[in-house]
Amino acid sequence: MKTKIEPFKIKSIEEIPITTLAEREKYLEQAFYNPFSLRSEHVTIDLLTDSGTTAMSSKQWAAMMDSDEAYSGSRSYYKFEDVVKEITGFKHVIPTHQGRAAERILFQCFDVTGKYVPNNTHFDTTRGNIEFNQGIAVDFPNEIGKIPEMRADFKGNMDIDALKAAIEKYGPENIPLGMITVTNNSGGGQPVSMQNIRETKEVLSKYGIPFYIDCCRFAENAYFIKQREKGYENKSILEIAQEMFSYADGATMSSKKDGLSNTGGFLVTNDDKIAEKAKTILIITEGFPTYGGLARRDLEALAVGFKEALKEEYLAYRIGQVEYLANKLLEAGVPMIEPAGGHGVYIDAKRFAPHIAPEFFPGQAICNEIYRLSGVRTVEIGSVMFGRKDENGKHIAPDMELVRLAIPRRVYTQNHLDYIAEAIIETYKNRESLKKMRITWEAEFLRHFTIRMEYIQ
Repeated sequence: MKTKIEPFKIKSIEEIPITTLAEREKYLEQAFYNPFSLRSEHVTIDLLTDSGTTAMSSKQWAAMMDSDEAYSGSRSYYKFEDVVKEITGFKHVIPTHQGRAAERILFQCFDVTGKYVPNNTHFDTTRGNIEFNQGIAVDFPNEIGKIPEMRADFKGNMDIDALKAAIEKYGPENIPLGMITVTNNSGGGQPVSMQNIRETKEVLSKYGIPFYIDCCRFAENAYFIKQREKGYENKSILEIAQEMFSYADGATMSSKKDGLSNTGGFLVTNDDKIAEKAKTILIITEGFPTYGGLARRDLEALAVGFKEALKEEYLAYRIGQVEYLANKLLEAGVPMIEPAGGHGVYIDAKRFAPHIAPEFFPGQAICNEIYRLSGVRTVEIGSVMFGRKDENGKHIAPDMELVRLAIPRRVYTQNHLDYIAEAIIETYKNRESLKKMRITWEAEFLRHFTIRMEYIQ
């Protein structure tokens, strides 16, 4: 059979709100033109994030009902620990309520104050936690990863030569740890090859720098390796994931992605001293080491979810759904990062709205217009999220201006994707009417979550 189907059937439904154009215009104004500030009851299809928005399985819900809510020593924790150890191979498994908690603890343990932390591309909370701890987050994406229209198998890779040059420039004593993010979220959800992970490890090890993986989409990355990297076509997703982790000294994870759950995360490491520091901080700020700020029922859901995320038929459906939406948009000429990534479609706002310079936030203008037309919520990954100003107040734009359509796992049907495509295509047809924007208020860190904006008339 050529037709691919979802590897599940629907057992429960949630109604979605249908709004009018006039209502959506009012809601946008009330939200200060920031999609994060829209109420979900006013959103028809929500592509703001794929984090914590998964539809959990009947087996996950059943496991939650059998959880052990003991404060310490819960059997639910040990189920969680066993699965995480099987996949990652790390000695210490420290649960947290989500990924950014694991990041905060990690950067406190390594004391990044005044020091550099390299990555292929840090995502927002990773960068925010480094900077909040007075560290300096530096990105070294490979060059082809910065060119949206150019196709390559592993556009999420680390630029190895740039990493080497940075270590020589800053000195290994000023780099407490190095990281790599799989898949590369800020780079379009693009995968990282096993060879690149291996080479990153070799470079960091040469200088005695610990290597940690931001692994929140590890299963999707492993699937791409199986599909695209020679020598892995006959290996299981679990075997590929295990090899990925074998090159690292530890990892952080927001389990709200490839844990197929609504909350949770972890920090894993083989370093006994780092683990002890992490557990101390965990107890102070999150909870006891056998629950880490989570209800034990959430640990049960994750123990099941990690295994479900490794199933090849699920991953084929998951990646295929993203590819389906991307192909519909490409057929209509909508510019985007090619090929489609693992968890979403990324529109290239520079080519979509070339009449709006980065300092006037073309991605945010596109997000708002998509919502105004259709009720579909998306998110900007560009000058709002990562833009800076120099000492003279001049805008410093990131390499790419993007709009991310993050697809929640096991949530939307093909009809929903067709509706999304129609909304994007209609916005693209009327792109010349998109208007410049400016910021009226922003927070010191991670401003995009709460920023307030307005149109420049």
